[in-house]
Amino acid sequence: MFVVAGVSGNTGSVVAETLLAQGRPVRVVVRDASKGAAWKARGAEVAVADVADAKALGEALKGATGAYLLVPPFGWGSADPSAEQSAKVAGIVEAVKAAKPAHVVLLSSVGAQHAKGTGPIAVLHTLEVALRETGVPATFLRAAYFMENWGSSLAGALESGAVYNGLSAAKRFPQIATHDIGTTAARLLAEPVASGVRVVELSGPEEYSLDDAAATIGKIAGKEVKAVQVPIEGMVGALQGMGASPAVAGLYGELTDGVNRDHVVWEGGSAIAVRGPTTLEAVLRGLLKK
Repeated sequence: MFVVAGVSGNTGSVVAETLLAQGRPVRVVVRDASKGAAWKARGAEVAVADVADAKALGEALKGATGAYLLVPPFGWGSADPSAEQSAKVAGIVEAVKAAKPAHVVLLSSVGAQHAKGTGPIAVLHTLEVALRETGVPATFLRAAYFMENWGSSLAGALESGAVYNGLSAAKRFPQIATHDIGTTAARLLAEPVASGVRVVELSGPEEYSLDDAAATIGKIAGKEVKAVQVPIEGMVGALQGMGASPAVAGLYGELTDGVNRDHVVWEGGSAIAVRGPTTLEAVLRGLLKK
């Protein structure tokens, strides 16, 4: 039995769909029972649990051949995102300790080898360390920047002809389509490690920059779109103007700075490097429905 969390999101849904298409037994984990109806109709078992609820999540993980786990994102307006995420980490770790699934695939991130200076990624470092200590065989799927994150810039780019971001405009960095994360995670679940931890670093077919993203949006839209690099402080202020709490905006500012100064990068070494096939243009065309 493969247990899949996050099926209401972009990666977990692909993991579950891929495994079901292969005829494998799947149990999906949802926070709201109503969200499990469609999965039940497709032949999946449904477990209701919040990842912060160690007891409920542990029940969902019982008997698992493999489990796909992730830390759901914190609220945009969260006053204390670190505390919010710490509760989820504790729930996941205690559930894994109690249920002892045969293998866990954790959705982690580029830069998760660092304890600080990575903004919202730091919680994944904490979770990786704690999962190592459980002794449960695990794969840490460290994914690159989600290509879909550019979606929040599309409306403004088309209206103003510019993409504003704190990223260094010409700096290329690894990015990945969420669909490729899902299919890779499904493959890793079907090819488990028997002991220890395997680290997989997943990026797209090539690296892209802010300049590349702006140019690709312009190409698809048939108009000129420029990349405009803004100071990190200005980006943080703009995020607060869009409703982010000071704490949340600060974390994303720290993450952006970490990318710019080559702190949020691959660990390399014994990690396995994998590239997904989906291009940034393909993802943006999907978002723009072009």
